[in-house]
This record gives sequence, C-alpha cells and structure tokens, in this order.
Amino acid sequence: MAPSVGTGPDLPGPGARVLVAGLGVSGQAVARALLELGAQVLGVEESAGPAAAAAADALRPLGLDVRVGPASTDLLAAVDLVVTSPGWRPEHPLLRAAADAGVPVWGEVELAWRMRPPGQAWLAVTGTNGKTTTTRMLARMLSASGARAGAAGNVGTPLVEVVRAEPALQVLAVELSSFQLHWSATLAVHSAAVLNLAPDHLDWHGCLPAYQEAKGRIFRGVQVACVYNVADPATEELARSAEVAEGARLIGFGLGVPRPGQLGIIEDLLVDRAFPPGADGVGSGATELAAVADIDPPSPHNVANALAAAALARAFGVPAGAVRDGLRGFVPDPHRLARLARVEGVDFVDDSKATNPHAAAASLGAFASVVWVAGGLAKGADFDDLVRQGASRLRGVVLLGRDRGLIRDALARHAPDVPVVDIAGTDTGVMDEVVRAAAGLARPGDTVLLAPACASMDLFSNYAARGDAFAEAVTRLARGAGR
Repeated sequence: MAPSVGTGPDLPGPGARVLVAGLGVSGQAVARALLELGAQVLGVEESAGPAAAAAADALRPLGLDVRVGPASTDLLAAVDLVVTSPGWRPEHPLLRAAADAGVPVWGEVELAWRMRPPGQAWLAVTGTNGKTTTTRMLARMLSASGARAGAAGNVGTPLVEVVRAEPALQVLAVELSSFQLHWSATLAVHSAAVLNLAPDHLDWHGCLPAYQEAKGRIFRGVQVACVYNVADPATEELARSAEVAEGARLIGFGLGVPRPGQLGIIEDLLVDRAFPPGADGVGSGATELAAVADIDPPSPHNVANALAAAALARAFGVPAGAVRDGLRGFVPDPHRLARLARVEGVDFVDDSKATNPHAAAASLGAFASVVWVAGGLAKGADFDDLVRQGASRLRGVVLLGRDRGLIRDALARHAPDVPVVDIAGTDTGVMDEVVRAAAGLARPGDTVLLAPACASMDLFSNYAARGDAFAEAVTRLARGAGR
C-alpha cells in the first residue's frame, strides 16, 4: 500500500525540523511559510537545471538548508515532518521510508488548512475535468455577492500564500487535484464538489480505485453541502459514502430538469431547487439563477461547470443575482475551447487543456463535424470509448506525439473509415505541419479541434505551450490563405 498522510502536530512550531520535498512553486511557498513559523527547514530538489538552481539561490538567504540531487532516506533521521510537493509520487523511496519510520507526510494543502485564519470558509472543487473553470466561476460569484473572496490551490496561487494574506479573505474557492487530496488528512471544508470521474493519472495513483479514493477525500468532514453530478453515478456514490458533519446535505447538479435538492436546466434557464427560493422564484420551489446564454462558452460541459459552481455558491448563501453576475463577468482561461480563427469556412478551436479522454469527449461533443488533432502522453489512458463515442463526428484525424499510436489503434478498431494523418515530428515546430494537414482534411462548416486527450510534455513544456504553438500555426495558415 502506498504511504498516505500522517496527522502529526497541529502546526510545526519554532525548532520543528521539517523536510520539504520538491522546490517548485508550491514547495518554495511551503518553505517560506515554515520558516516564518520558526521551523528548521531542509529543502530537497531532485531535478537539476536552472529552475532548481534559482530556487535554491532564492531560499538559502532566508535560512533554508537546500540539497539538490537525489533524496537520501538518511535525511529522515533528523526530521519531525515531511511536506511533499504534489509531483512526488507516493511510492517515492523517501516518502515510503517516512511512512515506515512514523514520520508524518503532509501536502501543501494540509499545511495551508492548518494555517488558515479563524472563520475562513473553503469551498472546494475536484474532478477529472472542469476544475479550474468551475473554481474561477465560483470565485466570480462569491465576489459578485460582496464577499472577500479569492481562488487558490491547483488553480495557480499556492494556498499557503493565500491563507496568510492580509487582510484575511472571508472565503476561498479552492481547486484540488487528486495529488493534493492524497496528502490531506484533516481537511473538512464548508462545501465541496466532485464534478466528474474518469480514468486519469493512473501512472501516479497506480489504479482507478486509488484515484477515485483520493478524489473522494474532498467530501470528508464537509460541513454544509456535498455537490455531485447526477449524470455521473460515481460522484454521487462518493458523496453518499463520505463521513460528513451532521446536517450536511447532498446536492445534485445536471443538465436536465432538476428534482428537489438539485440544480439543473429548465428551457434555457439555470434553476435551483436545492435552496429556498426568494423573490426570484420560478415556481415549484425553484429559483432562477441565470440564463444559459450568460455562460461563455455555452457548451454542455461548461454549463455543467456553471451549475456546480452555482451549487457551491448557493450553499454559502450567495443570492441568485450574484450567481448571474458572476457568470456574466467570467472570462474563460486560455486553451479551453478558445475559438482562434475561421479560415476558408473552417473554424479552428484550441482546447489544449483537454489532456485526457474524458475532457476530449466533452470537446468533441460540442461540434457536429470535426477534424480532430490529438496525441501526446497517454498517462495510462485507454481511448476506445472516446473514439467509439465520437466516431460519428469525425471528418478526419491528425495525430502527433509519443503515444499517438494508441489513438491510431483505437481509430482502426472503431472508426476505420475516418482518414488519419500521422505526424511523426518530434520538435515544437511540428504544429505547422499538423495545422496544414488538418486544413487539408477539413471542409467548410467543419471545426479543426485541438483536444489532444493526452498530456503535452513529450513535445511541449505544458498544455499552454502546446496551445500557443497551435494558435501561432493557425495564424500563419490564415495569413497565407489571405494572400
């Protein structure tokens, strides 16, 4: 069994000896927070290169003992606590040795939870896909209600920085990954949502049950509302099986007409039948929250994101008008169904953030006729269901990246008549070839959709760099078409 988080002391105080495993963005924030608490901090960074050297140079003057290179288990002899970065896998020898020695292992989220100011509420979001969008929508709704609110966690800003901000924020919209949840033991948030569950990060967790168990930790100890997706029974099962505070409720969201205790859609309206209606009721104990047209983009999976955000906001007491205003003020992050250009009647759309089959399926479902650009690092994923479900929408497919053969094989099994172009290039300039090939397969009215269903790090530094490369190649194609 992989090691999990230990409980340990409430907070490491002056003189406590803490090892910080990994000095990336969250690791550096953790180290600074621990030093402010008076702890003796040893930072370990295994990766070499300029970024690691820069982190070490920035932290040493603050009093941090930094070791760059392989992490020896001998370091645990003088350690009371380990705080690990989410990139370190549970089977890492140092983390296993810590568990065997009885040394508690926390993640950054666990430390932040223990450091949060009195009275600060956390509304937490996890799921295989849609986490960042939902978290940012929720933060907009909270701010529109007049609350001192912020978005934090896996969405960008480390939580240990946000909980130490002055003046203290009243409420946080917190995005949590399965990695972060794995190392969180005492988390017991105001309300939480699991948006969806599909196989992902199996290379990190080892198996699907372990991945789902990590996601389900978000519901432990919930105080007010466990929000689940009525279209995804696994999310409801996690909510129903969780040990929660007395009086905590199960709240469903979905794209159909809501039952009592749910949020959903009636005609073109987002409607709440879970919380008491006010003057804006629409009958049958329902409250109108917003119109589908208030959501950008109004694709089905994004409407579901909005409903989940609204459920968490309503659990915190946000009025219907602030839900609507928050959605109207929300601007989608880049690389999420971003329309780039129309070239000779063909739309080009960047959804580079679709880094797994579940996300790619949602992207494909938003368009009627698609030339699909896919491939990269599979992370242990299977593509048969994705191809089987999306085959009728495919005009053609362009494949790139290390594990493109897995998608090609699935296409051969389930969409053998769909034209496939296999791009074998291994440099970042491959996108020009990809875009030209996709344009050659497309017809007016089609959408060329970058929804890779894979991670990006075989060819690009991250999904954003992959999306940028695609957008730049589309720009060059459009310029050439205009000559």
